[in-house]
Amino acid sequence: MTFNPKADIGSGRTSRRGRNTGIAVGGGLGVLALVLVGSFLGVDLTGLLGGTGGGTTSEESTLEQCQTGQDANEQVDCRMKGADASLDAYWSEASPSIGVDYVRPQGFVLFDQAVATGCGNASSATGPFYCPPDQTIYIDTSFYDQLEQRFGAEGGPLAEMYVVAHEYGHHIQNIAGVLDSTRDGQTGPTSNAVRVELQADCFAGAWAGAAASTEDANGETFLQPITRDEYQQAIDAAAAVGDDRIQEATQGQVTPHTFSHGTSEQRVRWFATGYEDGVGACNTFRVDGSEL
Repeated sequence: MTFNPKADIGSGRTSRRGRNTGIAVGGGLGVLALVLVGSFLGVDLTGLLGGTGGGTTSEESTLEQCQTGQDANEQVDCRMKGADASLDAYWSEASPSIGVDYVRPQGFVLFDQAVATGCGNASSATGPFYCPPDQTIYIDTSFYDQLEQRFGAEGGPLAEMYVVAHEYGHHIQNIAGVLDSTRDGQTGPTSNAVRVELQADCFAGAWAGAAASTEDANGETFLQPITRDEYQQAIDAAAAVGDDRIQEATQGQVTPHTFSHGTSEQRVRWFATGYEDGVGACNTFRVDGSEL
């Protein structure tokens, strides 16, 4: 997906945080490393992460060099900031249609190797995540290389922005009360955990479907129309992080009773549902198990 070179992405609140060093979380990150694939694009890491102490941040950049769509087309950090600006504009308009009183995330942090968050300390092994306590999205952009090299995704700009849009979807669920009301610790093909993730995929698709018509404060669209190849990048990324595909690759068998994010087919289908039908079609909690 290509940004409109004239788009103003300065409203994005993305920052890059310097390397966090001296992590000491009482084994929490060791657990995360072991369950790497289980937390990909997850909702809440509070139960897995250690305490909030133990790291020091050297510096934080607000990416002031990223101001235009052209910058977003040339640099991944600027692309993340552009995605943030586009998603904020989209949800400002779309959220009332699903009864959500929108407030933007408190932050969107890019980091290198490790970071301290409101959910505790995290490392690159955690994968991208949204932390409800501090309402912030965290991504080590080296994850995009892992998505391609380890899980066979095609990659590309829209695949990268799908990840951001998915985590933004968790923010919408958080402020709507969905995360609190559905957190029951259950897993499996029809569990609330899977429904939460598939809804976030659907929300990501809804944003992508409207992205080429979402405008900045000057009336310029943020993004140019999605091509067929770019759309394929996004659904390929969604498929790459399906429970069945990850389990087959990492443990040689699929165990449906442990599903927490949905199968590759489900993730692709719900992204497509949002893309084609909009955010109003994303209530994954109203369909029975056979339709999920």
